[in-house]
Amino acid sequence: MAQWCQLQMLDCKYLEQVDQLYDDSFPMDIRQYLSRWIESIDWDTVAIQDSLATVRFHDLLAQLDDQHSRFALENNFLLQHNIRKIKRNLQDRFQEDPVHMAMIISRNLKEEQKILANAKSTEQESEGTVSAMVVEKQKLDNKVKEMKDRAQVVDQNIKNLEDLQDEYDFKVNTLKNRENEMNGMTPKELEREKMVVARMCFELKGKRQDVVNQLSDLLNVTQALLSDLISEELPEWKQRQQTACIGGPPNACVDQLQNWFTAVAESLQQVRQHLKKLTELEQKFTYDADPITQKKGFLEARALELLKNLLSNSLVVERQPCMPTHPQRPLVLKTGVQFTVKLRFLVKLQEFNYQLKVKAVFDKDVTEKKGFRKFNILGTNTKVMNMEESNGSLAAEFRHLQLKEQKVAGNRTNEGPLIVTEELHSLSFESELQLNQSGLDIKLEAMSLPVVVISNVCQLPSGWASILWYNMLTTEPKNLKFFLSPPAAKWCLLSDVLSWQFSSVTKRGLNQEQLNMLADKLLGAKAQRNPEGLIPWTKFCKQQSANEKAFPFWLWIEGILDLIKRHLLSLWNDGSIMGFISKEREKGLLSDKCPGTFLLRFSESSKEGAITFTWIEHDVHLKPIYHSVEPYTKKELGAVSLPDIIRTYKVMAAENIPENPLRFLYPNIPKDKAFGKYYPKPSETPEPMDVENTDKSGYMKTELISVSEVHPSRLQDNMMPMSPDDYKVLEQYVGPRDIDAVFQTNSLLELTEEFDDQMSADI
Repeated sequence: MAQWCQLQMLDCKYLEQVDQLYDDSFPMDIRQYLSRWIESIDWDTVAIQDSLATVRFHDLLAQLDDQHSRFALENNFLLQHNIRKIKRNLQDRFQEDPVHMAMIISRNLKEEQKILANAKSTEQESEGTVSAMVVEKQKLDNKVKEMKDRAQVVDQNIKNLEDLQDEYDFKVNTLKNRENEMNGMTPKELEREKMVVARMCFELKGKRQDVVNQLSDLLNVTQALLSDLISEELPEWKQRQQTACIGGPPNACVDQLQNWFTAVAESLQQVRQHLKKLTELEQKFTYDADPITQKKGFLEARALELLKNLLSNSLVVERQPCMPTHPQRPLVLKTGVQFTVKLRFLVKLQEFNYQLKVKAVFDKDVTEKKGFRKFNILGTNTKVMNMEESNGSLAAEFRHLQLKEQKVAGNRTNEGPLIVTEELHSLSFESELQLNQSGLDIKLEAMSLPVVVISNVCQLPSGWASILWYNMLTTEPKNLKFFLSPPAAKWCLLSDVLSWQFSSVTKRGLNQEQLNMLADKLLGAKAQRNPEGLIPWTKFCKQQSANEKAFPFWLWIEGILDLIKRHLLSLWNDGSIMGFISKEREKGLLSDKCPGTFLLRFSESSKEGAITFTWIEHDVHLKPIYHSVEPYTKKELGAVSLPDIIRTYKVMAAENIPENPLRFLYPNIPKDKAFGKYYPKPSETPEPMDVENTDKSGYMKTELISVSEVHPSRLQDNMMPMSPDDYKVLEQYVGPRDIDAVFQTNSLLELTEEFDDQMSADI
């Protein structure tokens, strides 16, 4: 099966990783439309041959033209427009540099293979999990269908019963009238008519019993379905919502849940209508041991109880409390700042429209929290649920709520058992459903996930850490004392959550190598990397890190996230930043690379987030030398972008001309190909500084350039680093001698002269 087809069959968490591979530089549309052709090409070879890359680039444009023609035949104007736009963008981006396109495709295909391999490697652990979810959904759909079919059969049988009873009444009345007539029937005719009426009465009693039994069976099926919804599907949806709140896969199944809840409610309402109809039939005709008389009350009470149970579980928080200013940090609320929250009633019936008035209450029934802060909820805290404001669902959205702390004596923050960002509070919603004609009077309540209330935005990172830890480890929304004794987290759980923090705000989560570095940082470099390894809450968010830096692990991660969002988003999305890698691993990756190869990693010593680059050089004995530049923080990156820093970076030693030592982004991507698209356009590049180059103000233009000073002994005798091609040529002309030995026995000058002489002789 084609690779692209295999990918599309994976679970959503893997599809999310595939989505991160494609952006505007090479859109997923091309991968979709040209999947077979793309997979038929050896892009690794194309990526190292300029001429072949040019050919394949034009082949790809031709393939897009063919696809455009197919859309034209289908009269699909929108897709024709999209294909034309994609083609123009590719020409603008890769016409002069088709190798770059080939490298992107090659990298993406390899990443896809890694995703497939990862999915297959975990298949045994989760064997049947995905299919089980599909099967369970199918089972519920089948139960809903069975319930509706049974309700339809009961409805038809009650109509038949009513027709039969009407016919029986007519026969009985006709027989009585004819018996009373002067010229009545003969005894034989009378006996025959009585037998017909008796047979009809027997049939009528049998149909009554059948209808009552069918109603009982229908309630059994409905109760079983209701039990599945309330005990399994609803809790699972709430758990998926928790995961989505902390950056996990989106939880978009509430509409399906609403369809199931509504179907059960409709069925129960039908049963109640059927019972009313049976009551009418009973009033017209009854007899001893009438099943309607015997079972009606029990069935009515049972149907009403099931309906109340359904409705009392139908009010849910569809969208958890969130400040619009921080959409990716729900459940952390700041005093005095408005937040939004949305409620939905899962039973969508017209008779409930505008019948539910919901009130928001903060910290309802919270007791025994001595020292915890108390808050008043301000703004419009009551809303009427309706179907007009939320795409037809019965919903209410609170948009202007805010919290204000109660200033009570003895309620200072430092008197509480927990710090501010570990205090958990509840936001609940109350309503009442009263439908007198239906005998319904139900108290409804829903509760949001616990929230953290901060008074200063600087507390947001720590507050978000509390939300992550809580929702990762528990599903109990009323456990507000969670942080009095917080449990430790397994690394297998925490690693997913950490990756979600990146994938939720960028297009790229953390790969396994990056997670391994973080595991070593939390569990210790000497510890075996164990998915069951436990990380205490204090080590994650409160204690200083192992190397005694003055900040906890999470605040370091948060600083890096902010750095990426502000200054490095594009570089992170396209995979240029290796990011999380230990210094030992960094040296291992660079050790066999040619001089000038560098990689980008995040600093471990900066709480605010910083990035550095490390490159490799070789001394005269080909021994590797590693250089790391002082990390760049938000301050420096706010003045000059990282691609510009890399473009203009210089190393300068006494009596040496400044030169840029950065040549290849790891593993072997030429620097200008990796970052060229981020360089200023020619019109934006400052002119060389001279007295003639002045603007209207009379000042000469300048350009900020990063310069490092190193001791001359750490440079390569004033020689530029050699590229991989240089080494191949050198090896060819030096002969079978070991390159190391050559450098050990010859000075660079002698080696160069020998090389030049050999080249001249060859010519």
